[in-house]
Amino acid sequence: MFRQCWRSILLMALICMPLCASADIVVRYPRPESDPDERSRYTQRLLELVLQRAYLTYRVELNPIRMQQGRAIVRLKTNEGIDVLSTMTSTEREQEMLPIRIPIDKGLIGWRLLLINRTQASKFAAVTSLDGLKKLMAGQGADWPDTRIMRANDLSVYGTSNYDSLFNMLESERIDYFPRSVTEIWSELDLYQQRLMVEPSLVLHYPTAIYFFVRKGNTRLATDITEGLEKMIADGSFEKLFQETFGDTIRRSRIKERRVLELKNPLMPATLPVGRKGLWYRE
Repeated sequence: MFRQCWRSILLMALICMPLCASADIVVRYPRPESDPDERSRYTQRLLELVLQRAYLTYRVELNPIRMQQGRAIVRLKTNEGIDVLSTMTSTEREQEMLPIRIPIDKGLIGWRLLLINRTQASKFAAVTSLDGLKKLMAGQGADWPDTRIMRANDLSVYGTSNYDSLFNMLESERIDYFPRSVTEIWSELDLYQQRLMVEPSLVLHYPTAIYFFVRKGNTRLATDITEGLEKMIADGSFEKLFQETFGDTIRRSRIKERRVLELKNPLMPATLPVGRKGLWYRE
């Protein structure tokens, strides 16, 4: 009777094992604030490809609610509908969350072109230094690290909690410029090109990067994302996806032809892997 009972238990375990092994682990990812966010589509696709290289079977699902960056970070930390997100690193964020220290944007978030109102083009033609830019008002998200970085460099910044309102403020000339990464600005311009333009001669730069972050203690997911990224870097698929997504916009940005205005980044963690070749955009 005892042996028969054991056999029944083992048989049930063998039957259930494949079913359990085949079950997907759902990874919840923030829905972007705005539909035309090409960078969010890239990071979501990259995350899917990264997790395909894990031993476990993952499935990435977008949270059904659109949320601002600050709210997504809070929900990640409290395990409320978010398991992983991508955002600019900072010392504070690396203390609050668990970072995967590979710059998935190759540092391009720190290369900023200026979105301006077409009627204000002559005003920017006279700007040849950071001191000249200090006389003008930028618009940024109130909870973005960029806002603190720009203010630390004595630039005037109007912060708002509404991303879409920044374009309206630029159109109505309530702000002078909206600094945007080269990976963001061109898709945004397509929606507002009748009134707005990309300033043709300047680019801001500060050292920073976008990382994937997970909740503190979620080391299994962090390890799988790290290993997946390293595999994609090694086999060239990371660079391939990056160039397919952003190659044209990088060329269109003509960074090498622009005057670079360097900013210090007081939020930059000492752990930023600036010395690792191949992970960074070089002008």
